[in-house]
Amino acid sequence: MPFHFDDVDVVSQVSGPGSALIVPCYMCPAVTVAIRENKPFMQFFKLAPFAAYIKKMRSALNKKGVRTRVFRSFLYHQWFMCIWTAGRRKKLRDAAQNYDAVIVLGCESATETVRACIQSTDCKVIEGMKTVGITNAQPRLRLPCHVYFQDSRIVPLPQQN
Repeated sequence: MPFHFDDVDVVSQVSGPGSALIVPCYMCPAVTVAIRENKPFMQFFKLAPFAAYIKKMRSALNKKGVRTRVFRSFLYHQWFMCIWTAGRRKKLRDAAQNYDAVIVLGCESATETVRACIQSTDCKVIEGMKTVGITNAQPRLRLPCHVYFQDSRIVPLPQQN
Protein backbone atom coordinates (compact mmCIF):
# COMPACT_ATOMS: atom_id res chain seq x y z
CA MET A 1 0.00 0.00 0.00
CA PRO A 2 2.41 2.73 -1.08
CA PHE A 3 1.21 6.30 -0.93
CA HIS A 4 1.05 8.35 -4.11
CA PHE A 5 2.48 11.87 -4.20
CA ASP A 6 2.41 15.11 -6.12
CA ASP A 7 5.63 17.09 -6.33
CA VAL A 8 6.21 20.27 -4.36
CA ASP A 9 8.48 23.07 -5.60
CA VAL A 10 11.25 22.82 -3.02
CA VAL A 11 13.65 25.12 -4.86
CA SER A 12 11.51 28.17 -4.09
CA GLN A 13 11.31 27.18 -0.41
CA VAL A 14 15.07 27.16 0.15
CA SER A 15 16.17 30.69 0.92
CA GLY A 16 19.26 31.92 -0.90
CA PRO A 17 22.61 30.22 -0.94
CA GLY A 18 22.89 27.71 1.82
CA SER A 19 22.72 23.99 2.25
CA ALA A 20 20.10 21.27 2.22
CA LEU A 21 20.13 17.63 3.20
CA ILE A 22 17.72 15.62 1.06
CA VAL A 23 16.19 12.78 3.06
CA PRO A 24 14.23 10.36 0.87
CA CYS A 25 12.01 7.49 1.84
CA TYR A 26 12.91 4.88 -0.74
CA MET A 27 9.57 3.12 -0.98
CA CYS A 28 6.44 5.19 -1.62
CA PRO A 29 8.10 8.14 -3.43
CA ALA A 30 10.13 5.76 -5.58
CA VAL A 31 6.97 3.85 -6.55
CA THR A 32 5.25 7.15 -7.42
CA VAL A 33 8.09 8.28 -9.69
CA ALA A 34 8.41 4.85 -11.37
CA ILE A 35 4.70 4.69 -12.15
CA ARG A 36 4.51 8.32 -13.31
CA GLU A 37 7.44 7.82 -15.70
CA ASN A 38 6.46 4.26 -16.67
CA LYS A 39 9.95 3.04 -15.79
CA PRO A 40 11.26 0.29 -13.51
CA PHE A 41 10.98 0.77 -9.76
CA MET A 42 14.17 -1.24 -9.34
CA GLN A 43 16.76 -2.18 -11.92
CA PHE A 44 20.24 -3.57 -11.74
CA PHE A 45 23.25 -1.64 -13.00
CA LYS A 46 21.19 1.40 -14.04
CA LEU A 47 20.02 4.61 -12.47
CA ALA A 48 16.46 4.05 -11.20
CA PRO A 49 13.91 6.79 -11.93
CA PHE A 50 13.83 7.91 -8.29
CA ALA A 51 17.60 8.39 -8.27
CA ALA A 52 17.30 10.46 -11.45
CA TYR A 53 14.47 12.46 -9.82
CA ILE A 54 16.71 13.27 -6.83
CA LYS A 55 19.63 14.12 -9.12
CA LYS A 56 17.43 16.61 -11.03
CA MET A 57 16.30 18.19 -7.74
CA ARG A 58 19.90 18.53 -6.57
CA SER A 59 20.87 20.14 -9.88
CA ALA A 60 18.10 22.73 -9.58
CA LEU A 61 19.13 23.53 -6.01
CA ASN A 62 22.82 23.71 -6.95
CA LYS A 63 22.00 26.22 -9.72
CA LYS A 64 20.43 28.38 -7.01
CA GLY A 65 23.67 28.16 -5.01
CA VAL A 66 22.41 25.59 -2.50
CA ARG A 67 24.90 22.91 -1.48
CA THR A 68 23.14 19.54 -1.24
CA ARG A 69 23.72 16.01 -0.07
CA VAL A 70 21.44 12.98 -0.03
CA PHE A 71 21.01 11.03 3.19
CA ARG A 72 21.17 7.56 1.64
CA SER A 73 19.64 4.35 2.94
CA PHE A 74 21.09 1.22 1.40
CA LEU A 75 19.59 -1.55 3.53
CA TYR A 76 16.03 -2.59 2.73
CA HIS A 77 14.76 -2.10 6.29
CA GLN A 78 15.98 1.51 6.11
CA TRP A 79 13.87 2.26 3.01
CA PHE A 80 10.80 3.00 5.17
CA MET A 81 11.47 6.18 7.14
CA CYS A 82 8.42 5.67 9.35
CA ILE A 83 10.06 2.62 10.98
CA TRP A 84 13.67 3.74 11.29
CA THR A 85 15.63 2.46 14.26
CA ALA A 86 16.98 4.74 16.98
CA GLY A 87 20.46 4.35 15.48
CA ARG A 88 19.32 5.46 12.03
CA ARG A 89 17.52 8.45 13.53
CA LYS A 90 20.66 9.46 15.40
CA LYS A 91 22.68 9.31 12.17
CA LEU A 92 20.18 11.67 10.56
CA ARG A 93 20.33 14.06 13.52
CA ASP A 94 24.14 14.10 13.35
CA ALA A 95 24.14 14.65 9.57
CA ALA A 96 21.49 17.40 9.69
CA GLN A 97 23.55 19.57 12.04
CA ASN A 98 25.69 20.58 9.07
CA TYR A 99 22.77 21.90 6.96
CA ASP A 100 20.37 24.83 6.90
CA ALA A 101 17.41 22.78 5.69
CA VAL A 102 16.25 19.20 5.42
CA ILE A 103 14.08 18.29 2.43
CA VAL A 104 11.86 15.29 3.12
CA LEU A 105 10.75 13.14 0.20
CA GLY A 106 7.98 11.07 1.73
CA CYS A 107 4.67 11.12 3.55
CA GLU A 108 3.58 13.00 6.64
CA SER A 109 4.91 10.17 8.82
CA ALA A 110 8.33 10.52 7.17
CA THR A 111 8.23 14.25 7.83
CA GLU A 112 7.35 13.59 11.47
CA THR A 113 10.29 11.18 11.74
CA VAL A 114 12.61 13.90 10.45
CA ARG A 115 11.14 16.61 12.70
CA ALA A 116 11.58 14.39 15.75
CA CYS A 117 15.16 13.57 14.76
CA ILE A 118 16.33 17.12 14.15
CA GLN A 119 14.37 19.04 16.79
CA SER A 120 17.61 19.99 18.55
CA THR A 121 19.06 21.58 15.39
CA ASP A 122 18.33 24.85 13.60
CA CYS A 123 17.35 23.11 10.36
CA LYS A 124 14.23 24.10 8.50
CA VAL A 125 12.08 21.09 7.47
CA ILE A 126 10.74 21.25 3.91
CA GLU A 127 8.19 18.74 2.61
CA GLY A 128 9.21 17.80 -0.92
CA MET A 129 6.09 15.82 -1.77
CA LYS A 130 2.38 15.99 -0.99
CA THR A 131 0.37 12.83 -0.30
CA VAL A 132 -2.66 12.65 -2.61
CA GLY A 133 -3.67 9.01 -2.54
CA ILE A 134 -2.76 5.37 -2.28
CA THR A 135 -1.19 3.47 -5.16
CA ASN A 136 -2.92 0.30 -6.32
CA ALA A 137 -0.75 -1.59 -8.83
CA GLN A 138 0.56 -4.99 -9.84
CA PRO A 139 4.32 -5.60 -9.71
CA ARG A 140 5.91 -7.37 -12.65
CA LEU A 141 9.42 -8.73 -13.07
CA ARG A 142 11.07 -8.29 -16.45
CA LEU A 143 14.43 -9.64 -17.41
CA PRO A 144 17.09 -8.80 -16.49
CA CYS A 145 15.68 -8.38 -12.98
CA HIS A 146 13.75 -5.13 -13.43
CA VAL A 147 10.69 -4.55 -11.24
CA TYR A 148 7.87 -2.64 -12.94
CA PHE A 149 4.30 -1.80 -11.96
CA GLN A 150 1.34 -2.25 -14.26
CA ASP A 151 -2.38 -1.61 -14.10
CA SER A 152 -1.76 1.15 -11.59
CA ARG A 153 -4.51 3.30 -10.17
CA ILE A 154 -4.47 6.04 -7.59
CA VAL A 155 -7.05 5.67 -4.85
CA PRO A 156 -7.78 9.17 -3.46
CA LEU A 157 -7.54 9.66 0.27
CA PRO A 158 -10.94 10.24 1.92
CA GLN A 159 -10.21 13.92 2.66
CA GLN A 160 -9.23 14.39 -1.01
CA ASN A 161 -12.72 13.49 -2.31
